[in-house]
Amino acid sequence: MAKKLSSPKQSKILRQSVANRFVHWTTALSVSLLIITGLGQLPLYTRYNVTKLPGAAWLGDYFITVNLHYLGAIGLLFAASFHIVYAFARREFDIFPRKGDMKESYQIIKAMLTKGKEPASDKYLAEQRVAYLFIGLSLLLLIVTGLIKTLKNVPGLDLPHSLLYWNTALHNIGTGLIFFGVIGHLAAFLLKENRPLLPGMFTGSINREYINHRHSLWYVKLLSKGDIKANNLDELKAQSSGVNFIHKNHKQSNVGNPL
Repeated sequence: MAKKLSSPKQSKILRQSVANRFVHWTTALSVSLLIITGLGQLPLYTRYNVTKLPGAAWLGDYFITVNLHYLGAIGLLFAASFHIVYAFARREFDIFPRKGDMKESYQIIKAMLTKGKEPASDKYLAEQRVAYLFIGLSLLLLIVTGLIKTLKNVPGLDLPHSLLYWNTALHNIGTGLIFFGVIGHLAAFLLKENRPLLPGMFTGSINREYINHRHSLWYVKLLSKGDIKANNLDELKAQSSGVNFIHKNHKQSNVGNPL
């Protein structure tokens, strides 16, 4: 019996689950709080008269900023722990880096700048997996050095001065890396090709046609697993042929393409 095409067409596809959105926004809020309160403990806000602005006096209060800093740290630790446990429990490793991601990221960026053909992508672009690795390692550096900075406040525990010096330096480096990573993450949406991904972090779903166009490998996986129904005969072929269908057609479309 021939497979039936879906009707009416499914225009949106879930890309970010509730759990993913929870981790994303908890991490974003926690990191924002950590950066704001961390700068307050230097104390930059008092030095540059930021505290004189309406409603900003609390930024110069060390006890307020340090307690909020600990709150942000707890939020970050919880989000990171939840993300790792959830990913391994459900075996969802789509965002984890893969071999060849750096080369593919270069091809994607080059294609966006030159209006060329991008390589076929899975649920996440290679550049997104690279960014995940960069931000993840930077957050790990912040967490480890932050925990060591906390240990120095434990009564009766004396840590070597050299350790505290280098730990503080690494913590500051981690802060700079995270700041750079956040700017890069937001700047990615300045590119028109990336903007359709933005609604996914709020509603969870993005446009089906966009997925078919830019995340074709994942699109065929969804078809082959029956998560979505085919809308036309070409998609029926992809559904029956699996991911090899995309690889074959992508290879043919790249004939004569410099990428």
